[in-house]
Amino acid sequence: MVMRGMDLKDFFYENPKIALAFSGGVDSAYLLYAAMENGAQVRAYYVKSAFQPRFEQEDARRLARELDADMRELEADVLASSVIAANPADRCYHCKRLIFAAIAGAAAADGFPILMDGTNASDDAGDRPGMRALRELSVRSPLRECGLTKTMIRQLSKEAGLFTWDKPAYACLATRIPAGTEITEEKLQKTEEAEKYLSSLGLADFRVRMIPAGGGQDGSGAPAGGASWGTESGVYGKTPAEDTVRLQVREGDIPLLLARRQEILTELKKYYSAVLLDLEVRK
Repeated sequence: MVMRGMDLKDFFYENPKIALAFSGGVDSAYLLYAAMENGAQVRAYYVKSAFQPRFEQEDARRLARELDADMRELEADVLASSVIAANPADRCYHCKRLIFAAIAGAAAADGFPILMDGTNASDDAGDRPGMRALRELSVRSPLRECGLTKTMIRQLSKEAGLFTWDKPAYACLATRIPAGTEITEEKLQKTEEAEKYLSSLGLADFRVRMIPAGGGQDGSGAPAGGASWGTESGVYGKTPAEDTVRLQVREGDIPLLLARRQEILTELKKYYSAVLLDLEVRK
């Protein structure tokens, strides 16, 4: 429930000692800043797993340094869970339950009885697969409780001088693999390398998604169609499904993608047999 009558100053006055599930993204970055600005004793917990790319950890460390914040790093072997690795439709619930339980346990041992996260007022509780896990673990979401939307948080972050203010939204690497398709370390590493390369070209807010076996929908919930950039056989249907990916980019980035088409194909075919361009661009 969004509590319009409360602001962050009130929240941290009532909760002066608190732990933060810290991703290094826009929301948790601002929440860490706000907690410190309002005099709370806060410890940020960053959890490294196979689902997080290296740059997320680097961003979290950078922000903690710049704020001189108290940050502790944990590790979670998410693929050791057979349920998570099997990648069911409710994978996010199981993953968040594991990760937030680990943070809550570490925080309690460190003397922080309350755990908060960066869920904001723009996040619909009905469309967040992991929201149930947060409720079950009694995780507080002060940005949401105080009615702060994503747009507001970006503006406040900019005013505060946080480098994260315009950071694109980023879903974990597991979202690139369609539900029902087993998640492996190899698939995650290929995805991270492919996205790291595309980022080096200047692309932002894009995805490299595996196409599920038999077509249908991928992890984004969108149809698995696209414009083929070429396959080993020249025919999409003859390419192993798990070796085929589609690129989702912003409309303004399509010219760059096409201008460097051959270079991109050469690089991405180190990992995949076929690369498709999704014409239903990211907005």
